[in-house]
Amino acid sequence: MSETEELLVCRQVHPLTHDVSTFVFEYAEPRLFRHDPGQFLTLALDIDGRPVQRCYTISSSPTRPFLLSITVKRIPGGLVSNWLHDHLEPGDTVLAHGPLGEFSTARHPAPKYLFLSGGVGVTPSMSMTRTLYDLADPADVVFVHSARTPADIVFRHELDLIAATAPNIRIVHICEEDRPYAPWGGHRGRLTIETLRQIAPDFLEREVFTCGPAPYMAAVRRMLSDAGLDMDQYHEESFTFETPTGQADTSPAVATDSGFKVEFTRSGRTIECDTDTSLLAAASRAGLSLPASCAQGMCGTCKTTLLSGSVDMQHNGGIRPREITQNKILLCCSKPLEDVVIDA
Repeated sequence: MSETEELLVCRQVHPLTHDVSTFVFEYAEPRLFRHDPGQFLTLALDIDGRPVQRCYTISSSPTRPFLLSITVKRIPGGLVSNWLHDHLEPGDTVLAHGPLGEFSTARHPAPKYLFLSGGVGVTPSMSMTRTLYDLADPADVVFVHSARTPADIVFRHELDLIAATAPNIRIVHICEEDRPYAPWGGHRGRLTIETLRQIAPDFLEREVFTCGPAPYMAAVRRMLSDAGLDMDQYHEESFTFETPTGQADTSPAVATDSGFKVEFTRSGRTIECDTDTSLLAAASRAGLSLPASCAQGMCGTCKTTLLSGSVDMQHNGGIRPREITQNKILLCCSKPLEDVVIDA
Protein backbone atom coordinates (compact mmCIF):
# COMPACT_ATOMS: atom_id res chain seq x y z
CA MET A 1 0.00 0.00 0.00
CA SER A 2 1.01 3.65 -0.31
CA GLU A 3 0.40 6.86 1.55
CA THR A 4 -2.47 7.63 -0.85
CA GLU A 5 -5.87 6.30 0.09
CA GLU A 6 -6.68 2.94 -1.46
CA LEU A 7 -10.04 1.27 -1.88
CA LEU A 8 -10.27 -2.09 -0.08
CA VAL A 9 -13.04 -4.66 -0.39
CA CYS A 10 -14.09 -6.69 2.65
CA ARG A 11 -14.04 -10.37 1.73
CA GLN A 12 -14.68 -12.14 5.04
CA VAL A 13 -15.53 -11.47 8.68
CA HIS A 14 -14.34 -14.02 11.24
CA PRO A 15 -15.65 -13.83 14.84
CA LEU A 16 -12.82 -14.94 17.13
CA THR A 17 -14.26 -14.30 20.59
CA HIS A 18 -17.48 -12.81 21.93
CA ASP A 19 -16.19 -9.27 21.23
CA VAL A 20 -13.31 -9.67 18.75
CA SER A 21 -13.55 -10.23 15.00
CA THR A 22 -11.11 -10.31 12.10
CA PHE A 23 -11.96 -8.38 8.94
CA VAL A 24 -10.30 -9.65 5.75
CA PHE A 25 -9.70 -7.33 2.78
CA GLU A 26 -8.34 -7.35 -0.74
CA TYR A 27 -7.61 -4.50 -3.12
CA ALA A 28 -10.51 -3.37 -5.31
CA GLU A 29 -8.11 -3.70 -8.24
CA PRO A 30 -6.18 -7.01 -8.22
CA ARG A 31 -2.71 -6.66 -6.74
CA LEU A 32 -0.67 -7.82 -3.77
CA PHE A 33 -0.28 -6.22 -0.35
CA ARG A 34 3.23 -5.26 0.73
CA HIS A 35 3.94 -4.49 4.38
CA ASP A 36 6.21 -5.41 7.26
CA PRO A 37 4.79 -7.61 10.03
CA GLY A 38 3.60 -5.42 12.90
CA GLN A 39 2.80 -2.35 10.80
CA PHE A 40 -0.59 -0.65 10.83
CA LEU A 41 -2.96 1.00 8.38
CA THR A 42 -5.38 3.86 8.83
CA LEU A 43 -9.03 3.40 7.86
CA ALA A 44 -10.83 6.47 6.57
CA LEU A 45 -14.55 5.98 7.19
CA ASP A 46 -17.75 7.98 6.91
CA ILE A 47 -20.01 7.18 9.85
CA ASP A 48 -23.37 8.94 9.81
CA GLY A 49 -21.93 11.70 7.68
CA ARG A 50 -18.94 12.20 9.95
CA PRO A 51 -15.43 11.54 8.56
CA VAL A 52 -13.46 9.38 10.97
CA GLN A 53 -9.95 7.90 10.84
CA ARG A 54 -8.70 5.04 12.99
CA CYS A 55 -5.48 3.01 13.03
CA TYR A 56 -5.49 -0.77 13.19
CA THR A 57 -2.52 -3.12 13.22
CA ILE A 58 -2.40 -5.55 10.32
CA SER A 59 -2.86 -8.94 11.94
CA SER A 60 -2.17 -10.98 8.81
CA SER A 61 1.28 -11.93 7.54
CA PRO A 62 3.02 -10.34 4.53
CA THR A 63 3.97 -13.89 3.53
CA ARG A 64 0.34 -14.30 2.41
CA PRO A 65 0.03 -11.12 0.31
CA PHE A 66 -3.24 -11.72 -1.54
CA LEU A 67 -5.33 -10.67 1.47
CA LEU A 68 -4.88 -8.36 4.44
CA SER A 69 -6.68 -8.50 7.77
CA ILE A 70 -7.25 -6.39 10.85
CA THR A 71 -8.56 -7.78 14.14
CA VAL A 72 -10.83 -5.46 16.11
CA LYS A 73 -12.28 -5.59 19.59
CA ARG A 74 -15.71 -4.10 20.16
CA ILE A 75 -15.20 -1.27 22.67
CA PRO A 76 -18.28 -0.21 24.71
CA GLY A 77 -19.26 3.16 23.33
CA GLY A 78 -16.52 3.01 20.69
CA LEU A 79 -17.62 4.75 17.51
CA VAL A 80 -15.53 2.88 14.96
CA SER A 81 -15.18 -0.56 16.56
CA ASN A 82 -18.94 -0.86 16.99
CA TRP A 83 -19.58 0.37 13.45
CA LEU A 84 -17.19 -2.22 12.04
CA HIS A 85 -18.78 -5.05 14.04
CA ASP A 86 -22.36 -3.96 13.31
CA HIS A 87 -22.13 -2.81 9.70
CA LEU A 88 -19.07 -3.99 7.76
CA GLU A 89 -19.94 -7.08 5.71
CA PRO A 90 -18.35 -8.99 2.83
CA GLY A 91 -18.60 -6.93 -0.35
CA ASP A 92 -18.46 -3.58 1.46
CA THR A 93 -15.61 -1.19 0.68
CA VAL A 94 -13.45 1.08 2.85
CA LEU A 95 -10.68 3.57 2.20
CA ALA A 96 -7.31 3.07 3.87
CA HIS A 97 -3.77 4.33 3.70
CA GLY A 98 -0.54 2.85 4.90
CA PRO A 99 1.15 0.68 5.95
CA LEU A 100 3.15 2.68 8.46
CA GLY A 101 5.15 2.01 11.59
CA GLU A 102 8.55 0.86 12.83
CA PHE A 103 7.16 -1.74 15.27
CA SER A 104 8.34 -4.79 13.38
CA THR A 105 10.82 -7.63 13.54
CA ALA A 106 11.76 -6.58 10.01
CA ARG A 107 13.06 -3.30 11.42
CA HIS A 108 14.70 -4.91 14.49
CA PRO A 109 16.04 -8.35 13.50
CA ALA A 110 17.36 -10.50 16.35
CA PRO A 111 18.12 -14.17 17.12
CA LYS A 112 15.73 -14.19 20.09
CA TYR A 113 12.42 -12.37 20.61
CA LEU A 114 10.04 -11.82 23.49
CA PHE A 115 6.52 -10.78 22.47
CA LEU A 116 4.42 -9.38 25.33
CA SER A 117 0.79 -8.49 24.67
CA GLY A 118 -2.39 -7.70 26.53
CA GLY A 119 -5.92 -8.00 25.15
CA VAL A 120 -6.32 -7.13 21.49
CA GLY A 121 -2.75 -5.76 21.58
CA VAL A 122 -1.89 -9.28 20.46
CA THR A 123 -2.37 -8.32 16.79
CA PRO A 124 1.16 -7.11 15.91
CA SER A 125 2.70 -10.04 17.81
CA MET A 126 0.43 -12.34 15.81
CA SER A 127 1.49 -10.82 12.50
CA MET A 128 5.17 -11.15 13.40
CA THR A 129 4.76 -14.71 14.71
CA ARG A 130 2.81 -15.79 11.63
CA THR A 131 5.59 -14.38 9.45
CA LEU A 132 8.41 -16.11 11.34
CA TYR A 133 6.43 -19.35 11.25
CA ASP A 134 5.66 -19.16 7.52
CA LEU A 135 9.30 -18.45 6.70
CA ALA A 136 10.60 -21.23 8.98
CA ASP A 137 12.75 -18.57 10.61
CA PRO A 138 15.09 -20.11 13.22
CA ALA A 139 14.66 -17.20 15.67
CA ASP A 140 13.83 -18.25 19.23
CA VAL A 141 10.42 -16.75 20.09
CA VAL A 142 8.65 -16.57 23.44
CA PHE A 143 5.09 -15.31 22.97
CA VAL A 144 3.41 -14.22 26.24
CA HIS A 145 -0.20 -13.06 26.07
CA SER A 146 -2.32 -11.75 28.95
CA ALA A 147 -6.11 -12.12 28.82
CA ARG A 148 -8.96 -11.69 31.27
CA THR A 149 -10.31 -15.25 30.89
CA PRO A 150 -9.57 -18.23 28.62
CA ALA A 151 -12.58 -17.18 26.53
CA ASP A 152 -10.83 -13.88 25.79
CA ILE A 153 -7.65 -15.41 24.34
CA VAL A 154 -7.53 -14.21 20.73
CA PHE A 155 -6.08 -16.60 18.10
CA ARG A 156 -5.84 -19.34 20.74
CA HIS A 157 -6.28 -22.36 18.45
CA GLU A 158 -3.94 -21.04 15.77
CA LEU A 159 -1.30 -20.25 18.37
CA ASP A 160 -1.63 -23.76 19.79
CA LEU A 161 -1.01 -25.16 16.30
CA ILE A 162 2.04 -22.96 15.79
CA ALA A 163 3.48 -23.98 19.16
CA ALA A 164 2.86 -27.67 18.38
CA THR A 165 4.63 -27.55 15.01
CA ALA A 166 7.44 -25.00 15.52
CA PRO A 167 9.89 -26.06 18.26
CA ASN A 168 11.51 -22.62 18.35
CA ILE A 169 8.23 -20.81 19.13
CA ARG A 170 6.86 -21.08 22.66
CA ILE A 171 3.36 -19.77 23.44
CA VAL A 172 2.32 -18.88 27.00
CA HIS A 173 -1.04 -17.43 28.08
CA ILE A 174 -1.77 -15.72 31.38
CA CYS A 175 -5.40 -15.38 32.52
CA GLU A 176 -6.71 -13.27 35.36
CA GLU A 177 -9.88 -15.34 35.91
CA ASP A 178 -11.38 -18.73 35.14
CA ARG A 179 -13.74 -19.23 32.26
CA PRO A 180 -17.21 -20.31 33.42
CA TYR A 181 -17.35 -24.11 33.64
CA ALA A 182 -13.70 -24.37 32.48
CA PRO A 183 -11.07 -23.65 35.15
CA TRP A 184 -7.79 -22.24 33.88
CA GLY A 185 -4.77 -24.38 34.62
CA GLY A 186 -2.03 -22.10 33.31
CA HIS A 187 -0.38 -18.97 34.69
CA ARG A 188 -2.84 -16.81 36.59
CA GLY A 189 -3.17 -13.15 37.53
CA ARG A 190 -1.17 -10.42 35.86
CA LEU A 191 2.29 -10.56 34.38
CA THR A 192 4.98 -10.08 37.04
CA ILE A 193 8.75 -10.21 36.89
CA GLU A 194 8.67 -13.49 38.83
CA THR A 195 6.32 -15.04 36.26
CA LEU A 196 8.41 -13.70 33.39
CA ARG A 197 11.56 -15.21 34.89
CA GLN A 198 9.79 -18.58 35.04
CA ILE A 199 8.65 -18.33 31.43
CA ALA A 200 11.77 -16.78 29.88
CA PRO A 201 14.77 -16.77 32.25
CA ASP A 202 16.89 -15.21 29.49
CA PHE A 203 14.50 -12.30 28.81
CA LEU A 204 17.32 -9.75 29.22
CA GLU A 205 18.94 -11.25 26.10
CA ARG A 206 15.84 -10.90 23.94
CA GLU A 207 14.51 -8.20 21.63
CA VAL A 208 11.22 -7.24 23.30
CA PHE A 209 8.02 -6.12 21.56
CA THR A 210 5.11 -4.97 23.74
CA CYS A 211 1.57 -3.96 22.78
CA GLY A 212 -1.60 -3.59 24.82
CA PRO A 213 -3.62 -1.13 26.88
CA ALA A 214 -1.66 1.88 28.14
CA PRO A 215 -1.61 0.73 31.81
CA TYR A 216 -0.35 -2.71 30.75
CA MET A 217 2.46 -1.22 28.70
CA ALA A 218 3.45 1.26 31.40
CA ALA A 219 3.68 -1.59 33.93
CA VAL A 220 5.70 -3.79 31.55
CA ARG A 221 8.05 -0.95 30.62
CA ARG A 222 8.71 -0.14 34.27
CA MET A 223 9.11 -3.82 35.18
CA LEU A 224 11.65 -4.51 32.45
CA SER A 225 13.59 -1.32 33.09
CA ASP A 226 13.82 -2.10 36.81
CA ALA A 227 14.98 -5.63 35.95
CA GLY A 228 17.90 -4.25 33.96
CA LEU A 229 16.78 -4.69 30.36
CA ASP A 230 18.74 -2.58 27.89
CA MET A 231 15.86 -0.39 26.72
CA ASP A 232 17.39 -0.20 23.26
CA GLN A 233 16.03 -3.76 22.98
CA TYR A 234 12.52 -2.59 23.95
CA HIS A 235 9.83 -1.59 21.46
CA GLU A 236 6.17 -0.79 22.04
CA GLU A 237 3.08 0.12 20.05
CA SER A 238 -0.18 1.63 21.20
CA PHE A 239 -3.13 3.37 19.63
CA THR A 240 -5.31 5.41 21.95
CA PHE A 241 -8.54 7.15 21.03
CA GLU A 242 -9.54 9.89 23.38
CA THR A 243 -13.22 9.96 24.26
CA PRO A 244 -15.00 12.39 26.53
CA THR A 245 -15.30 10.98 30.04
CA GLY A 246 -17.20 13.86 31.52
CA GLN A 247 -17.52 17.61 31.38
CA ALA A 248 -14.46 19.18 29.84
CA ASP A 249 -12.39 21.53 31.95
CA THR A 250 -13.23 25.00 30.64
CA SER A 251 -10.93 26.90 32.96
CA PRO A 252 -8.23 28.88 31.14
CA ALA A 253 -4.81 27.30 30.86
CA VAL A 254 -2.02 28.89 32.82
CA ALA A 255 0.16 31.09 30.63
CA THR A 256 3.92 30.65 30.58
CA ASP A 257 6.66 33.01 29.49
CA SER A 258 7.42 30.83 26.46
CA GLY A 259 3.82 30.00 25.63
CA PHE A 260 1.65 30.99 22.70
CA LYS A 261 -2.10 31.26 22.35
CA VAL A 262 -3.75 28.38 20.50
CA GLU A 263 -7.33 28.96 19.34
CA PHE A 264 -9.49 25.98 18.38
CA THR A 265 -12.30 27.46 16.29
CA ARG A 266 -14.73 24.52 16.33
CA SER A 267 -14.28 23.86 20.04
CA GLY A 268 -14.51 27.54 20.92
CA ARG A 269 -11.49 27.26 23.22
CA THR A 270 -8.25 29.19 23.48
CA ILE A 271 -5.39 27.63 25.44
CA GLU A 272 -1.69 28.22 26.03
CA CYS A 273 1.02 25.99 24.57
CA ASP A 274 4.77 26.35 25.06
CA THR A 275 7.35 25.64 22.38
CA ASP A 276 8.31 22.27 23.87
CA THR A 277 4.76 20.84 23.92
CA SER A 278 2.75 19.46 21.02
CA LEU A 279 -0.59 21.05 20.26
CA LEU A 280 -2.33 17.72 20.94
CA ALA A 281 -0.71 17.34 24.37
CA ALA A 282 -1.59 20.91 25.32
CA ALA A 283 -5.18 20.40 24.22
CA SER A 284 -5.47 17.18 26.20
CA ARG A 285 -4.14 18.83 29.35
CA ALA A 286 -6.72 21.58 28.94
CA GLY A 287 -9.56 19.04 28.78
CA LEU A 288 -10.10 19.09 25.02
CA SER A 289 -10.87 15.72 23.43
CA LEU A 290 -9.61 15.69 19.84
CA PRO A 291 -9.26 12.82 17.35
CA ALA A 292 -5.87 11.17 17.82
CA SER A 293 -4.29 7.77 17.52
CA CYS A 294 -0.59 6.95 17.17
CA ALA A 295 0.72 10.25 18.69
CA GLN A 296 3.89 9.75 16.62
CA GLY A 297 3.10 11.64 13.43
CA MET A 298 2.49 8.47 11.45
CA CYS A 299 -1.21 7.73 11.12
CA GLY A 300 -2.84 11.04 10.19
CA THR A 301 -5.78 10.73 12.59
CA CYS A 302 -5.11 14.14 14.19
CA LYS A 303 -4.75 15.93 10.84
CA THR A 304 -6.40 19.34 10.74
CA THR A 305 -6.06 22.76 9.09
CA LEU A 306 -3.84 25.55 10.40
CA LEU A 307 -5.86 28.72 9.78
CA SER A 308 -3.17 31.19 10.89
CA GLY A 309 0.23 31.22 12.53
CA SER A 310 3.08 28.73 12.11
CA VAL A 311 4.25 25.53 13.75
CA ASP A 312 7.28 23.25 13.86
CA MET A 313 5.98 19.90 12.59
CA GLN A 314 8.27 16.85 12.83
CA HIS A 315 6.14 14.08 11.33
CA ASN A 316 6.88 10.46 10.41
CA GLY A 317 4.98 10.13 7.16
CA GLY A 318 1.43 10.69 8.38
CA ILE A 319 0.88 13.69 6.12
CA ARG A 320 1.55 14.21 2.43
CA PRO A 321 3.55 17.11 0.92
CA ARG A 322 0.51 18.41 -0.96
CA GLU A 323 -1.47 18.49 2.27
CA ILE A 324 1.27 20.52 3.95
CA THR A 325 1.04 23.06 1.11
CA GLN A 326 -2.70 23.26 1.90
CA ASN A 327 -1.88 24.24 5.52
CA LYS A 328 -2.70 20.83 6.95
CA ILE A 329 -0.84 19.84 10.13
CA LEU A 330 -0.68 16.91 12.55
CA LEU A 331 -1.51 18.07 16.06
CA CYS A 332 0.49 15.30 17.73
CA CYS A 333 3.84 16.41 16.31
CA SER A 334 3.34 20.16 15.83
CA LYS A 335 4.65 22.76 18.28
CA PRO A 336 3.73 26.44 17.99
CA LEU A 337 6.22 29.03 16.76
CA GLU A 338 3.75 31.86 17.36
CA ASP A 339 0.05 32.33 18.19
CA VAL A 340 -1.97 29.93 16.04
CA VAL A 341 -5.59 29.36 15.04
CA ILE A 342 -6.65 25.80 14.24
CA ASP A 343 -9.78 24.40 12.60
CA ALA A 344 -10.56 21.91 15.33
